[in-house]
Amino acid sequence: MANIISARVKDRILLAASKGRGLSAASDTSGRRISMAEFGVRGSWRVLQTTVALYPRAIKWLLQRRQPTPKELRELFETLGATYIKFGQFIASSPSIFPKEYVDEFQHCLDQTPSLPFSKIRQIIEQDLGQPISAVFASIDESALASASIAQVHAATLLSGEDVVVKVQKPGVQAILTTDMNAVYLLIRLFELILPNTDKDAVAGLVEEMYQSMIDECDFLKEADNLRQFRKFLSDSGNEVVVAPKPYTNASGAKVLTMERFYGVALTNEMAMSKGEFDPTSSLFNALNTWFASLTQCPFFHADLHSGNLMIMPDGKVGFIDFGMVGRIQPEAWQAIFSLFMAISEQNYRLMAESMVSVGITRDKVDVDALMHDIQSLFEGLNSLDPQRVLENRQGDGINALLSELGDIARKYGIRFPRAFTMLLKQFLYFDRYMELLAPGADIFQDERVDFYLH
Repeated sequence: MANIISARVKDRILLAASKGRGLSAASDTSGRRISMAEFGVRGSWRVLQTTVALYPRAIKWLLQRRQPTPKELRELFETLGATYIKFGQFIASSPSIFPKEYVDEFQHCLDQTPSLPFSKIRQIIEQDLGQPISAVFASIDESALASASIAQVHAATLLSGEDVVVKVQKPGVQAILTTDMNAVYLLIRLFELILPNTDKDAVAGLVEEMYQSMIDECDFLKEADNLRQFRKFLSDSGNEVVVAPKPYTNASGAKVLTMERFYGVALTNEMAMSKGEFDPTSSLFNALNTWFASLTQCPFFHADLHSGNLMIMPDGKVGFIDFGMVGRIQPEAWQAIFSLFMAISEQNYRLMAESMVSVGITRDKVDVDALMHDIQSLFEGLNSLDPQRVLENRQGDGINALLSELGDIARKYGIRFPRAFTMLLKQFLYFDRYMELLAPGADIFQDERVDFYLH
């Protein structure tokens, strides 16, 4: 794993060396030259920041001879910034992998950060686009619409008159991510030495997948291409009920992404729904069916459809926005995952066990009968508490709790679910919550308005 990360760092930071230009400078995907000194300074500073934040807490936990509580760990992650916030969000969206108490606590992991001064944003835009702002934009709002750990967004108007939003990557993000991920890997190696029975492949695999996911989010050229591909998927399938923003190539680069501005509200905006301007339930099913169709008809699926990334337009169409995080899955894998979700809905323990083995990754032969009995015991215990509502226990976040329990069982049998599965699972949880709000009583697996596009 160290070699994998190191190789990727060299690919991105030492590109110039392979072209005979020496080690003093390199080019990132935007063509900007990055000095090794700059990368080294940022990396060293990041190590110091991490040490200052972690050291007093670690000493406290060691002296008290205890593990950090989920809340303490979540607060530490927020203090450490971008990489660890993404870790926290990954934990929050992976009840099949992590214990329930951590999944619940990291639901509160914040990704809102103070915005950078516009003078710095202007510098990044002009450097990335290679021309003054006035040569591209008629106007740009100096106050950020939103600011997160990786980027911040500003409203603007192009010279041609279109209203747009400009997503600007904050400086040094990739260096911070790479430094953090190498530090995380070293900590994992230390953890493995202390606990020799740890499944090294599973832990290293998670780190590698998360690293690649974070780096992908920093590649705005790739995000712009995702937008173009998704718009093509909508056009090719004749979909007129869902829209995605148009990217503007002449106003975008590796660190700046300019997109069509949508004027709408979040899918779950109660005030807009109460006005009766559109049918939110119909919009929900349009969004759900479009997402299911993308699993087999689009090269990728949107992997971060929280309510803020699903906008209801004034005409009732649904806008899919923010394509920085996407997932890819083979059709046969989707079949297996769907079988698992269907088995959970029907409480078909044999199918559930077989699907978990098919979906998961394991080096050992799994005793399917024993796995089935463990799953059956779990469901019978839940059923004894509430016979008809195992998957519908909204007050207790029943689906999250159930999947956490299934994750515990999977780990017992050495089964690790791939990243694509956790991405899919997160979207199912999102849509389950939207169904509760907008179509109470509807069954995502049985409702005739849902098309899983398995044909």
